[in-house]
Amino acid sequence: MSDLVGKRALVTGASRGIGAAIAAALAARGADVAITYERSADRAAEVVRRIEGTGRRGHAIQADSADADAVTRSVAQAVEALGGLDILVNNAGISRSGSLAEMSRADIDALLHVNVRSVVLASQAALPHLGPGGRIVSIGSCLAERVPFPGATVYSMTKSALLAFTRGLARELGPRAVTVNLVQPGGTDTDMNPAEGAQADAIRALTPLGRYGTPEDVAAAVAFLAGPAARQITGTTLTVDGGLNA
Repeated sequence: MSDLVGKRALVTGASRGIGAAIAAALAARGADVAITYERSADRAAEVVRRIEGTGRRGHAIQADSADADAVTRSVAQAVEALGGLDILVNNAGISRSGSLAEMSRADIDALLHVNVRSVVLASQAALPHLGPGGRIVSIGSCLAERVPFPGATVYSMTKSALLAFTRGLARELGPRAVTVNLVQPGGTDTDMNPAEGAQADAIRALTPLGRYGTPEDVAAAVAFLAGPAARQITGTTLTVDGGLNA
């Protein structure tokens, strides 16, 4: 499929896991793709090689999503490298677990800065560059709507904020023919949430399909929302969780 030929995308936090799969999926459909990474330069370079292996342009940008200036600067760098921007995927995110009583202020700040503020600031910085047909897709979590176990209160709150942000921004950008949508993964086999991790069996037990998803499952949903077939879809949440929230 080549429905994204000529499109230019930025995927944040894409040196590994879901972000890397999204970058590869967009490139496979014809988009030139810039990614951001925090520390994993070697892994980011590998993702760029995967993008370039499809015949598309790839570019890696070092940016800490907890740093407000770095977030806005990374959008400008992506625009410069690719010659514009048509698709923004707000993928960068972190997880911190623990009860509210025991969670440190540093962990609370980190969750808010990366999971909420970076999404808002990257989207704001992208607005001047997105024309008709532009796309903003953010990566949330199925825990935004259901918190089935303790220890995820603050994390879930940060992902829940993306629901309102997506709906509100969809209203703002609809007249410009720019769509804004949210993808909410469930248990997905990544370094941050491995399928054999401490919580894995509990998550599988709550999931009707009984299995973890793959980064490619999430990437397929993002690629669909980024493409022309989704032109009438905005302000919507697509949950890719194996039925956990059913």
